[in-house]
Amino acid sequence: MDFVIQEITGGGTGTSGETQHAVDPTASGPGPATVPALLRRPEWLRVRIPSGGNYSRLKGLIDAHRLHTVCEEARCPNMGECWHNGTATFMILGDVCTRSCGFCAVKTGRPEGLDAEEPGRVANAVNIMNLRHAVITSVNRDELYDGGAQIFAETIRKTRQLNPRTSIEVLIPDFKGDEFALDIVLDAFPDILNHNIETVPRLYGVVRPQAVYGRSLELLGRAKRRGFTTKTGLMAGIGERPAEVLAVMRDARKVGCDILTIGQYLRPSKEHLPVDRFVPPDEFASYKAEGKAMGFKHVESGPLVRSSYHAEEQTRRAEAG
Repeated sequence: MDFVIQEITGGGTGTSGETQHAVDPTASGPGPATVPALLRRPEWLRVRIPSGGNYSRLKGLIDAHRLHTVCEEARCPNMGECWHNGTATFMILGDVCTRSCGFCAVKTGRPEGLDAEEPGRVANAVNIMNLRHAVITSVNRDELYDGGAQIFAETIRKTRQLNPRTSIEVLIPDFKGDEFALDIVLDAFPDILNHNIETVPRLYGVVRPQAVYGRSLELLGRAKRRGFTTKTGLMAGIGERPAEVLAVMRDARKVGCDILTIGQYLRPSKEHLPVDRFVPPDEFASYKAEGKAMGFKHVESGPLVRSSYHAEEQTRRAEAG
């Protein structure tokens, strides 16, 4: 694959002055070429630094319970807003991932052993925070025989036992296509089964090198066939073409996916894949309109959208049809 390299200032989720490179996978030629024009991070992607009393309270609560959140690990741009509103996404199975996705800020390496007390701590935190909708995700644990499915299931059960009125969404890995592992999670009956496709098939080799596009679709389809509300998410601005995004959306609908999220890719660091372009808000609005026409029950599409952004609202709207 040949690339055109273009410098971008402030394209990441960190310091606004960080220099980044945009990648154009459609370019041809013998190798990288520098494009002189500079793109600055647009106004619609600027967010406030996390602060406020509720943010500090939740930060202390999460630290006290020795929990990890994807908000922190993935450096989510909405962390300040979500934490100020009293919501967070819990990341179980540790904070070290066995995979090396080109977009993700979570650490890659050899994880330590499982923490049997983690499900109970998550349940207690949900209770103390008085959440109406809890999102539980994880790192990939490919070294485990079930990919961590048992811990997922136990976290769902303990959370529901202590918080019977809280709806529970799980954002799960692909478990390497293991149907037994997926069934372990489904048998705990989460309210929403979320698995992110992340990008278009053409880019899987660099964006999700250990994943398989068809395997992710099969997971969503299997969960839907068992009667669950399903959800998936895509990044924009990482090298995909609009026609490819629409094709993925159609594939997701073919397997019955109910909820779709699409948001701008923001480079976590210089070690991660560069931003290809900043997708304008009107293009995100177009994806939303197309998704509704395809039959998705709810589409959340915008520059700052992440999989768990407004998750409770997404669930309510999907249930309302």
